[in-house]
Amino acid sequence: MSIPLFNHEASEIILIILLFLGLFGRSNILVVASCILLCVRYFSLDQVILPLLEKRGLEIGLLLLMLHILTPIATGKLTKEEMYSSVSVKGLLALTAGALATKLNGDGLNLMNSSPEIIFCLTAGTVMGILFLRGMPCGPVMAAAVTAVFYKLFSFFI
Repeated sequence: MSIPLFNHEASEIILIILLFLGLFGRSNILVVASCILLCVRYFSLDQVILPLLEKRGLEIGLLLLMLHILTPIATGKLTKEEMYSSVSVKGLLALTAGALATKLNGDGLNLMNSSPEIIFCLTAGTVMGILFLRGMPCGPVMAAAVTAVFYKLFSFFI
């Protein structure tokens, strides 16, 4: 069992700040996630829901993402001929990038598990990227993966 970093009131304030960051940064997913967690806390479902989300939330999210990605195959919008034609330079680069991304995401997930205090900064950073760099929202695992790379580079030079 993990030790909570904040008391209940402080964690609710942080969720409200994240809610407004999501509104300000046009990140609907952050807004919805913050609202859901605030409702879970408000209706005292945190003893049931939060342990489930801590244990299986990433798997549930990845399952939904995989369903979205595979839907064109199920609907017939992506044919086997198109899949065969993806064996090209671009396709091989995508294959390599996919393998590397999973490695980096694993490093990011390990970083978030060992240093959960960075999650707020990761989220705020993605909102800043949306607002000031005209970026697209990304998940905290990908942001943590980039952080892990930066941290390894920083540690190497310092």
